[in-house]
Formats: sequence, C-alpha cells, structure tokens
Amino acid sequence: MFQSYLKEYEEPPQIQVAEIKLSLDKQVINKNERIKLNVEILPEEAKNEELQFSSNNGIVALVDNTGTILGASSGTATITAKAANNVQSSIDITVYSPVTDIKLDAQNCTLQIGDKFKLNTIIYPADASNKQVEFISSNEAIAKVDNTGNITAISEGTTTITAKTVDGNKTASIEVFVIDKINDTEIVIDDSLKLNGNEISGLDYKNNTVKDIKNKIQTNYNVEIYNSKGEKISDENRVGSGSIIKITDENNDIIVEFVVILYGDVNGDGKINSVDSLVLQRHILEIQRLEGIFLKSGNINKNGKMPSSVDSLLIQRHILEIKIIEQ
Repeated sequence: MFQSYLKEYEEPPQIQVAEIKLSLDKQVINKNERIKLNVEILPEEAKNEELQFSSNNGIVALVDNTGTILGASSGTATITAKAANNVQSSIDITVYSPVTDIKLDAQNCTLQIGDKFKLNTIIYPADASNKQVEFISSNEAIAKVDNTGNITAISEGTTTITAKTVDGNKTASIEVFVIDKINDTEIVIDDSLKLNGNEISGLDYKNNTVKDIKNKIQTNYNVEIYNSKGEKISDENRVGSGSIIKITDENNDIIVEFVVILYGDVNGDGKINSVDSLVLQRHILEIQRLEGIFLKSGNINKNGKMPSSVDSLLIQRHILEIKIIEQ
C-alpha cells in the first residue's frame, strides 16, 4: 500500500532540451561593446535548463555564463550554447575595431627635385578593422603622392602631404620642402651611409659621434648636427635617431637638411641599450607612443609597420650581441 502511494506521487521525468535557437540584435559589434544573446529553448517546458556558453576565439569575443558577449578585438568568432544533454546551437559574430588615430613614421622633410620618398602610416589601434588610407598633396606641382604613400618631388616649393583614414577620417600631415637638385660634387656622402630622401641611416652604432658623421660628408659648405631636441651637439657627442644634419652656406642659409635614423635607438641618445627596450615596451603597451622618425627607428625589421614585440626582441638580441641590428 505504501509503495503504491509513493509511485502515485513520483516526480514526472525531467523535460529534456530538444532545440536551442540563438539570435543577435546585430551581427557586428564594436570592440569593447557588449551584447546579449537572444536564447530560445524548446520545448517551452525546458526553458529553465541551464546552458553553457563558449567562444571558439576568445581573442576576438568573450561570452559569460549569462550569454553576454564582449567584443575583445577585430575578427570573427563563433558563440555556442550547450545544454546538459549535449544539444547545442552556434551563431557567428563579427567584432569591428574602429580607427582611433593615425601617425606617420617621418617628419617634415626636405627633398631635392626628382627625389622619391616612402611615407608609412601607423594606424591605431593595431587591430583596426579598416586600415585603408588616402594620401593627398596640397600642391601636386611641388610634390605628388600615390595611394601607397610614395612621394615624388617635382619642383621647388612647399606642399603638405596628408594621410587620411577611410574609417573615421583621422588625419596626419607633414610639410615637404622641395629644393633644386644639388650637384653631386657639392655634397658627397660616404657610401657606408644610406640615403632615402632626406633620411640618413647606415650608421655604425659604435662609431657615431658628430666627428664620425662629419668625416663621412665631404663638402665645402658648413656641416652642423643637432640632436632630436633641436640642440646643437659637439664633435664628441653621439648622433642618434631624430638628429638633424644641417648643411649651410657662408650666410648660414640652409642648403639641405638630413634626419638621422639609428634603428633600435628610440629615444634619440645615439645608443642602443635597455632604455630603448623599455621605451619600445611602453609604446607597445600604449603607455607612451612613439611618433615621427622614432616610429621608423623602432621598426627594426623594416616592414613599415607599427613597432611590435618582434622589434623589442631584436633590441634584446642586439644588447646581448646575439645578433647586431642591421643599420
């Protein structure tokens, strides 16, 4: 009699999840945006069943146990909801990372007629979804620029070269001063130095004093060198990234200027050491960004991109003399 009574009041079997339907109010969200999954469990009687949520790409999108998705970085991810009986459903989401800023890896420059110069852009954040850039010259009769940032000096004068992002219309500009072609015999630069437009690289990082550099420039004009802060430096001082080599005539009028790049020297002191490694790490972590010529000197592998942990590793290898940075 008692057993019959228990059977009469046994709990009915638990209703199992047969289907999970997922939807989103929008399939594309911005980086750092949160969105809640719309979840429908069938049959209705199983709607209180607890689900487990997961992302197949946690770098791009994270999901918590309530089904709330966080866009972490640019890309696509698949979000899955799974019931205890292994019934599951998935949905794709795209995370868009808007452009927040643009920088150039060069500064105002002087080019001779006929010179060509490559202007590289650095887009922030590093994972920006649309890095497309448009280049504009304010006076194409002075200097032209193509859609990849290659500048060609046409005639004497001054023009502004502007890079503008398609996403967000962020802009960065430099002034380009075009001067007449200098006779090759007037200023002779040693073959050990590399000349790109008005940029000089190829320095011997152990022998890079002002005296060392002056000995590699043969001219009847005056040669003076200023550090990245604009201070004139004497013969025994080191020449580093951002230093300006000014060549002037007897009236102190500038004939031409060159800017120095010492790859790995991202603070402009003419040395490559642990200080540069720290400065580059702060840039990578976006604590303090490098700008202008220091972006180029930090791009040690010379791929025209934002300095990264790879470049930081190259500085460390240089310091340890495992592999010296090629200038």
